[in-house]
Amino acid sequence: MSYADNIEHHYQLSNEGKCVQDADRLDALGAIGIARAFAYGGHAGQEIYDSKISVKKIKTHDDYRHHKSTTINHFYEKLLKLASSMNTRTGKQEASRRTKYMHDFLSEFQMETGVKDET
Repeated sequence: MSYADNIEHHYQLSNEGKCVQDADRLDALGAIGIARAFAYGGHAGQEIYDSKISVKKIKTHDDYRHHKSTTINHFYEKLLKLASSMNTRTGKQEASRRTKYMHDFLSEFQMETGVKDET
């Protein structure tokens, strides 16, 4: 059900599993998702942003778990992609709204810091 476990193989879930997966992914989006990303990044000792650490295209579970990243890169490597992986109509709608909020945050971050947008 986890994001990392579905990178290389998309598991088929029951309807209940789809709802649980959507709920889990929605927690990673929007204002709460932003807060969680920075809280985890700080806990893990990640930098907020470093221009020398490029956004990586994640292709495998190992790529996801074992690469040097920053909190801002995590938005591009995973968080902004979650809306496209939602299972339910309601999940897709809410994910779209929360993802827009995250794009707005990243635009503001770029404007305040002069950091180039990674998209």
